Amino acid sequence: MNMRSTRSTVTFSNPFALPGYPGNLPPGDYEVLVEEELLQGPSFEAYRRTATYLTVRGRGGHAGRTELRPISNSDLKEALSRDRAATEKNNHGEAAPSPQEDLK
Repeated sequence: MNMRSTRSTVTFSNPFALPGYPGNLPPGDYEVLVEEELLQGPSFEAYRRTATYLTVRGRGGHAGRTELRPISNSDLKEALSRDRAATEKNNHGEAAPSPQEDLK
């Protein structure tokens, strides 16, 4: 079986939680590791995702330790979506009213 791994980075602007893990993680950049297996057809090659991991660096007494947390792709997308929504909400809350709004 042929496997491949790809790495990417996601950025969280706010503290966030992951299903199945206690507590919140701090904002910052996190590496995502995706493992896929090769599917061979008669005339094509395709890959199927077999696992997704979020790399979490230890804090406090666990500083220097790195943990690969299994996460579903849908849970990761949902966490990123919640983070974007929270950032937009915070940005709109801090924005000054437009001149038209001042006249109301």
